Amino acid sequence: MRAPASGLASFPALPDDVRLVDLSWNDLTEVPARVAGLGSLEELRLDGNRLRSLPDLSGLTALRALHLDGNELTDFPRCPPGLETLSLYGNRVGSLPDRPGPSLRHLSVGANGLTHVPGPWWALTGLESLNLAENALTEIPAAVGGLTRLRMLDLGHNRLAGVPAELGDLHLTDYLYLSDNLLTEVPAALGRLDRLTYLNLTDNRLTRLPDSLGAMTALVELRLYGNRLTELPGTVGGLRRLRELHLRGNRLTRLPAAIAELGELRVLDLRDNLLTELPETLPPRLTQLDLRNNRLRTLPARLPALDKLDLRWNKLDGEPEVLQGLRERGCVILR
Repeated sequence: MRAPASGLASFPALPDDVRLVDLSWNDLTEVPARVAGLGSLEELRLDGNRLRSLPDLSGLTALRALHLDGNELTDFPRCPPGLETLSLYGNRVGSLPDRPGPSLRHLSVGANGLTHVPGPWWALTGLESLNLAENALTEIPAAVGGLTRLRMLDLGHNRLAGVPAELGDLHLTDYLYLSDNLLTEVPAALGRLDRLTYLNLTDNRLTRLPDSLGAMTALVELRLYGNRLTELPGTVGGLRRLRELHLRGNRLTRLPAAIAELGELRVLDLRDNLLTELPETLPPRLTQLDLRNNRLRTLPARLPALDKLDLRWNKLDGEPEVLQGLRERGCVILR
């Protein structure tokens, strides 16, 4: 049964042997009790409705995926023990039960106002993705290091003043979000995440980064904007697969020469810093360089074959010769 975004205001009749129900993005306000008797149901999608409560679904032994994002639920749903995917993002569930479902592999409970995650949830060693973003969490326990099957972890938009070194014990591959917290430093142990491809540490209070950053050799994208960084560690040159580096809104006065070793870097965002000069050599494959609102007076004699260069709100001395060559090859230069 698939009827997403169909304007439904009431639950339709369903056959007893239905296996998938997708009624997302409708105007449903309740789920009838008869749904709890659909013994063959494997996946139930009710995202984007106006549900405030659910019947007891714990008897649906075939149910493996339950999607409830963007509703008005205040209580955690009663789920069957075999449930593998539970998505509750953007509801009003203020607390989690003491005993989680033992089979969970994918859990999203972001944007619910959670202040605490009970201890047994950190023992769900089968978890592969965990979204706790946009809550009010103030700490993450060391037990997080036991979630060794995690590929994705989102802790962004909370109130974390620190994260445990045990994050480095994870085997993350896809992403780690720690944005919009209260972090003043990150543990050197993060350098052990040498399979992680995306790291977001934006909008914190970081003043420095550990030298171990350069050991995160699988990183493709690194976002650090909105911090208080005054320099980058020279080890940044070890990020040989990095394609995007976002440093807007820090307090950088210079870049390490090792930045030139980022052989795959395409995008470098340095706007809103305090740079007075650039290294003589920049990454060779760079195509977009944003230097807005720095304190540059000069440019290196050679720049990569850029597609876009933004120099607005600097005070360059005259017209650097290097710009003419970029214009001739079609680079968009904003001054």
